[in-house]
Amino acid sequence: MSYGLLKGKKGVIFGAMIETSIAWAIAEAAHREGAQFVLSNAPVTKRFGNLTKLSEITGNSPVIYADATSDEDLKTLFEETKSHFGGQIDFIVHAIGQSINIRKGLAYTELDYENMHKTLDISAISLHRVIRASLDTEALADGSSVVALSYIGAQRTFSKYSEMNDAKALLESIARTYGYNLGKRKIRVNTISQSPTITVAGQGLKGFDAMFEFANRVSPLGNADAASCADYTVSLLSDLTRMVTMQNLFHDGGFSSTGMSDELILVLAEALSKDEGNLG
Repeated sequence: MSYGLLKGKKGVIFGAMIETSIAWAIAEAAHREGAQFVLSNAPVTKRFGNLTKLSEITGNSPVIYADATSDEDLKTLFEETKSHFGGQIDFIVHAIGQSINIRKGLAYTELDYENMHKTLDISAISLHRVIRASLDTEALADGSSVVALSYIGAQRTFSKYSEMNDAKALLESIARTYGYNLGKRKIRVNTISQSPTITVAGQGLKGFDAMFEFANRVSPLGNADAASCADYTVSLLSDLTRMVTMQNLFHDGGFSSTGMSDELILVLAEALSKDEGNLG
């Protein structure tokens, strides 16, 4: 059901690749609510992504590939976006993240620092680059909304999430600081801390299945899926949240506020009972 929350709004959505991408769901929801937008991802994703299909199902949205760590690419992206729409845009969605160290299975205490720099640049500093490029090209209109996707690893340590814990902490800090600096223009910048979600990036994380199940058993509402995250993102892009900025908003079924659930206590009690029996 559409409420027309984004009717007349224009923007750029970064990070969609295949159907399980959260950014893919956000694009579908934004289209449903009346928005027009440019889709963007790194040029390398042409080989294994499917942005052409997403473009078709969202009203032939333009696809402009850009490396989010390249200032030149981003400048070109926003200039072409302005030209396509004939003016400024009203929102940006940043759903970008990658860790070569995690993909290689390196322990946090044994990280390759060159790869760590790439992780921070791709997963966090790219938000700064994206916003700056949108400002330098005068593409971002007053009263706009910028939303980036984060994870609770920014506040708590999840061992298998490794250096991405650090990247998300930096991402949220950039959002807060830019939110302050752009407040006079009524441009708001927020992050959404999403539940573990079944995506290509998530499933590439060792121990992801256990993280997903743990969060699902702790969260009173269960894990939030990509579709519900998309709906929440739409609300932050809309004028209904025009006074919300510099916030990290948890969209995780209540996980961030729950210490321990009855269900998990029962599971642990049963496991411990079996362990004691084996020791006996």
